[in-house]
Amino acid sequence: MGRRLVPLTLDHLKDLPHRCRTCVFWELDPVSGHAASRAGKPEVEKEAWISAVLLEWGSCGRVVYVDDVPVGFVLYAPPAYVPRSTAFPTSPVAADAVQLMTGWITPAYRGQGLGRVMVQTVAKDLLRRNVRAIEAFGQARWAEPACVLPADHLLAVGFKTVRPHPSFPRLRLELRTTLSWKEDVEMALDRLWGAVQKEPALRPL
Repeated sequence: MGRRLVPLTLDHLKDLPHRCRTCVFWELDPVSGHAASRAGKPEVEKEAWISAVLLEWGSCGRVVYVDDVPVGFVLYAPPAYVPRSTAFPTSPVAADAVQLMTGWITPAYRGQGLGRVMVQTVAKDLLRRNVRAIEAFGQARWAEPACVLPADHLLAVGFKTVRPHPSFPRLRLELRTTLSWKEDVEMALDRLWGAVQKEPALRPL
């Protein structure tokens, strides 16, 4: 299978799940987000946000394709571009960190290392830009897909809790501990990609 992980641009926005490309949970503050939803234009706001971040800061996401079919994505940006983060009880994100906002993997491709691949790819990008760390708000009682990533997943891919909370702990990945990725990340990614196998579809009973 052909697999690739490419920077998110406006051209790739259409390849995100519909509910994600029309969601501005992180991109707007709560009041502005509700207003955009009531006005029926959250997708326009999403496009405007991605365009602004790309122009002012640079790459802010990755999209994963398998055989040219989109199967996942991840979004990240400096906290100044993520107004919703200030509404969390464990805010603020540290000034030396970029925030890992959200991500998604199609159910048939979960549990096969793609989450770790995406985090490693984000880390590689940020290391090149001299960023010291990645931080994220985790959801401790994660039960279903949501805008906030499950805390257990973040811990499993190397994050450490820096501010505990019963619902929304803040976690951090120190990039200086992953400097070796600069040299061997391509080899690691090749091994992980090679292990990806699409799960067979389940037949209805």
